[in-house]
Amino acid sequence: MLWPVTIAGALAGLAVASIPGALLGGLLGQVVDRRLKLDSWAAIRERFFKQPPLDDEWLMFVLLGRLAKSGGRVLPAHIRQARAEMQRLGLDAQGQSKAIAAFNRGKTAVDNLRPALIRQQGRGEVLLQACWRMAWVDGAVGREERELLQLWARWLEVSAAKQNQYKDDAGPKRETVAAAPSTGYQRALALLKVSADDEPAQIKRAYRRLLSQHHPDKLAGSGASEGRIREATEKTRELHQAYDLIRQRHGFR
Repeated sequence: MLWPVTIAGALAGLAVASIPGALLGGLLGQVVDRRLKLDSWAAIRERFFKQPPLDDEWLMFVLLGRLAKSGGRVLPAHIRQARAEMQRLGLDAQGQSKAIAAFNRGKTAVDNLRPALIRQQGRGEVLLQACWRMAWVDGAVGREERELLQLWARWLEVSAAKQNQYKDDAGPKRETVAAAPSTGYQRALALLKVSADDEPAQIKRAYRRLLSQHHPDKLAGSGASEGRIREATEKTRELHQAYDLIRQRHGFR
């Protein structure tokens, strides 16, 4: 069965422009692809954009770099979190330099991480906990981050229950409805600028409006200072906690 023309096929087609390029290029491309074993884009990346082998010792920072870049742009908060992980590990100057290089390598998204993660299954807990801390750094976990973390957990052979535990441990700390004092509930209402009698739809609109105003991504795009972005990140966490408390108290999703 013929598979779509790849880079090799396209190059072959260009090389023989005097003959019907699409047909001959496709045929030659398949021959070249079989000879070079280019059966996927990952294989093409490894063949034509080859980097030194991944050093398993610094795999964590490669993962953190991939997560930070997954939303499209690395924020100052991501850099600070990577630095925090270096401090957590007690890295010296040389170790920090290697960690930064690994973080930058992860941002390129060139490496096929599956073999390295399979080799590191014994470190699954440490790796995923650090990754969830990075994913939560802006107060919310995006779709791209969530998909990467689910994929990595599968390669690390970490159960869904464990993965959820790591997610909750790294996420904003929330008061349970049973333990939340009345004052906490009132503070949550005040933070979202809603009342206890408001309909769920009104509460949701207020929450989304405030989240849009204070989200650190929006401020970063407008050139706000690092201090202002830190404040916005903390404000976003508070909004998440307040909304979750009100949502649980009112019983809506």
